[in-house]
Amino acid sequence: MAQLAHESGSFRYMEEIASGVAYEGRKDLGNVKPGDGRRFKGRGPIQLTGRANYRKFGRRIGIDLENRPKLAAVPSIGLHTALEYWADRALNTYADRDDIRSITKRINGGYNGMADRQKHYDHMKAFFK
Repeated sequence: MAQLAHESGSFRYMEEIASGVAYEGRKDLGNVKPGDGRRFKGRGPIQLTGRANYRKFGRRIGIDLENRPKLAAVPSIGLHTALEYWADRALNTYADRDDIRSITKRINGGYNGMADRQKHYDHMKAFFK
């Protein structure tokens, strides 16, 4: 929950605020066609990003997100993709050990926003005590 809260700005944004141009030409994300960066920018509470992820997780939930990427911003669909992403990356292994850094690396690719993620984690941990 803490990771999703950070990624979505405390669940206020189901679509990345940035334009997505930074993802243009990112073959590691499957963005191989002109405009893919903007088209497949982060959406949903885990900010699913890139043509390859939209294809993969869309198939897993039975929705063609590659051809209809804006659907990933629909909260119920975005949450479903986030849950599939979490399972695919075996993130419970790290969550069970309270390993925020490893989860952050696997979601974000780096350690962006660690202080905010920690704040959300502490809040969630206290809430569920």
